[in-house]
Amino acid sequence: MADEITLSVPRERPFYRVAHLVLGGLAVRLDLTFDTLEDLQVALSGLLSREHDGDGNLTMSLRVLPGALEASIGPFQDAALREEWDADSELGLRRILETVVDGVEISQRDGAQWVELSKNVKAAV
Repeated sequence: MADEITLSVPRERPFYRVAHLVLGGLAVRLDLTFDTLEDLQVALSGLLSREHDGDGNLTMSLRVLPGALEASIGPFQDAALREEWDADSELGLRRILETVVDGVEISQRDGAQWVELSKNVKAAV
């Protein structure tokens, strides 16, 4: 069974620092390289900076697997996320995420969109 950490924060920018802190703490605990941590932080920032509809919380679940770290982040409103995802932009969300993580997909849960990320990880030497 994989270890999992789940964090829910209000959709207000000052609380996003907590999500980055949790991700950084996990990276230290797993002895990840700085480059791996930076890639994960860029992916998280890219998602947190998206416009969100609604007043609910944003949830991030991190799963530690042998050789990989998986994240599930959401919920996002379907139309806004899908529109940005499908946009052909050099600095668009899809391009950013596909550059810094090894796997990314959008999944549907409870009437909203969630972004699923996976990053192959090796401990620092």
